[in-house]
Amino acid sequence: MLFMEEKHLTIASVKAAYQSGEKTPTGLMQEIIEKAKKYSDKNIWIIEPDMERIRPYIEKLGKMDFGKKPLWGIPFAIKDNIDLAGTPTTAGCKAYTYVPEESATVVDRLIKAGAIPIGKTNLDQFATGLVGTRSPYGEVSNALKPELISGGSSSGSAVSVALGMACFSLGTDTAGSGRVPAALNHLTGFKRPVAHGR
Repeated sequence: MLFMEEKHLTIASVKAAYQSGEKTPTGLMQEIIEKAKKYSDKNIWIIEPDMERIRPYIEKLGKMDFGKKPLWGIPFAIKDNIDLAGTPTTAGCKAYTYVPEESATVVDRLIKAGAIPIGKTNLDQFATGLVGTRSPYGEVSNALKPELISGGSSSGSAVSVALGMACFSLGTDTAGSGRVPAALNHLTGFKRPVAHGR
């Protein structure tokens, strides 16, 4: 999910801010953490942005070439039914919680390209729903109009981008679970077809 307005976090704007010295990865992550606290009532996060979790990814940037890593220092959010190594995956259900030893392939590739995972986002439990209200971690509020639903099941992923805490986010989309919250929060949602047998 990508936000359509340049005034919010985008890959291009963040890279330009790094190049000009206006921002550093540490400084930007601190801003994101503060913003997550500001919007805590919107129930966006299951594993919220935290410097202790983020710092190892920032430290790895020192070993990466800014010019050769297209996502160097770019913050992204992960729907909490997608694995990030060493971080709990809940799928919106505490009883289901486990801690994966390995990241999902897409997460691993993004990290190797320099991107920084900032947290795990709320979702309709087990990714079954299109409203963003079916989670024991709280109903995710719409980023633009609180009286409207945020859409689901990738509700937290959409709202994290719409409120400027990530340049993009990962979601899942079986029957609109990514595209519905994207549309309801003024985002562009992309669904990549799965290539079976590869």
